[in-house]
Amino acid sequence: MKCRTKKEIQGPEQITMKNGRPATRGTCGTCGTKLFRIGKS
Repeated sequence: MKCRTKKEIQGPEQITMKNGRPATRGTCGTCGTKLFRIGKS
């Protein structure tokens, strides 16, 4: 079950999407689901 609230990303990883835009990928510290945020961080 996802907690669905804005949380700090645990284990953030800088990636580049197929279209060249930057993004951040990681996991939620509370529920452990994957989080994905578009844009620099």
